[in-house]
Amino acid sequence: MTTYHVLLFARYAELLGGERVEVLLPPDATAADLIVALRQQPGGALLPPSPFLVMNHTQVRADQRLDPAAELALLPPLCGG
Repeated sequence: MTTYHVLLFARYAELLGGERVEVLLPPDATAADLIVALRQQPGGALLPPSPFLVMNHTQVRADQRLDPAAELALLPPLCGG
């Protein structure tokens, strides 16, 4: 198993209880695997159907494999002008 570190912002940090969470997954985990694991955390069931996940400042697809050394972040919807 490999530890993935995920940064959380705004509402997601409130739901999951902090600005950072660690998730244990297989070394070949995908973005979809990470979202499933986050949903199993306390408060994670309240995440939206398709949260915005970025790896090293680039949005990832659900089937994309994650790099355990990369910066991962779950970003809430943004709006503004």
